[in-house]
Amino acid sequence: MMDDAARAPRASWPLPPGVAPWVRRILVARALRAFTDGYVAVLLPTYLLALGMGWLDLGLISTSTLAGSALATLAIGAIAGRIANRTLLLGAALLMAATGAAFAGLSDFWPLAMVAFVGTLNPSSGDVSVFLPVEHAELAGAAPNADARTALFARYTLIGSLFGALGALGAAIPAWLTTHSAIAPLDALRAMFAAYGVVGVLVWWLYRGVADVSGQTRARGSALVHSRRTVLRLAALFCIDSFAGGLLVNALLAAWLLQRFGMSLAAAGTFFFWSGLCTTASQLLAPYVARRIGLLRTMVFTHIPASCFLIGAAVSPNLSLALALLLARSSLSQMDVPARSAFVMAVVTPEERVAAASFTAVPRSLASACGPSLGGALLAGGWLAAPLLACGMLKISYDIALLISFRHHRDAQEPAHARSHRP
Repeated sequence: MMDDAARAPRASWPLPPGVAPWVRRILVARALRAFTDGYVAVLLPTYLLALGMGWLDLGLISTSTLAGSALATLAIGAIAGRIANRTLLLGAALLMAATGAAFAGLSDFWPLAMVAFVGTLNPSSGDVSVFLPVEHAELAGAAPNADARTALFARYTLIGSLFGALGALGAAIPAWLTTHSAIAPLDALRAMFAAYGVVGVLVWWLYRGVADVSGQTRARGSALVHSRRTVLRLAALFCIDSFAGGLLVNALLAAWLLQRFGMSLAAAGTFFFWSGLCTTASQLLAPYVARRIGLLRTMVFTHIPASCFLIGAAVSPNLSLALALLLARSSLSQMDVPARSAFVMAVVTPEERVAAASFTAVPRSLASACGPSLGGALLAGGWLAAPLLACGMLKISYDIALLISFRHHRDAQEPAHARSHRP
């Protein structure tokens, strides 16, 4: 499999030159997962309210999903050196199918919280699931050089954002079903979670055709050795960013819009669609920006303005201004994601990639898991602007700390084309 990846022909979009065609399966799987994540994040508040729960319950279930994802990702990092990447992906896809079926069939808080903990449900705008570290390692192993790696991660993130936006627009489907058929509103919501499980089966089928680029690295082990110090520093900084993001996962942002301005569910879905499109458009530019100013500057100099827009939205006196600022934030807030992923993969050895992706993702997931409960409690207590303000200020602090910590690091500062032509 490794030889096939190394001899990959020149591929067409969405694959950079030299990347094996089977990588398309990962990108299609990412698109399907993002679509379901997009509508789940918007529908989750309405679904739980329809089941008789409250805003605090929403925060607790969101925390449960993120905490469970963190522990599962940690387990992935621990066993990645002994189990093939494709096997891990197939198992995660089956878990996704089971999660959708269980959420569609259960009604009580504790069973749903337990399924959220062990399953793959994602209440946020980004991918925080067990799929992430393994897919990242597969993509990095399939890329022939640094330019291709950054471009591939940008396209992976772009596809996730685009289909996440389409999924958010799909949050209007239950209302359409209720209006045009005899389906009860709660049953229409359940059907969307059942569809989530069906997508898990489709993702499983796609992963069956993915090559395993981990065969050689398993023979050499995958524990962090050479890059341990760098990975630990990155993980510590990512915790700040992820805790801040956890205060305002999409499910809570939807709840804020519903509670603060009285938006309808369909209007909220439309907003998240356009927000996702803004994110997608910005990620088309991310590899070009990184190629010219370096990964670190791309991460920091786009992230800080996005946080300022979020702080502005928190204190906006009307819905129109708040939505405009949130859309401006979406145009910048995720440009750092492909640069961050490419940087983590660049600073570790090939056999450390799954472990590095896992051990930087786990602290992020654990830190973000603390946020939704706090954010939900603030919303329930009437402190409507507090989650947005705290999120924006903490993210600015993270960006400044990241810039200071890695300002002299060659892989963070150099443009991608310079790294790929190093002797």
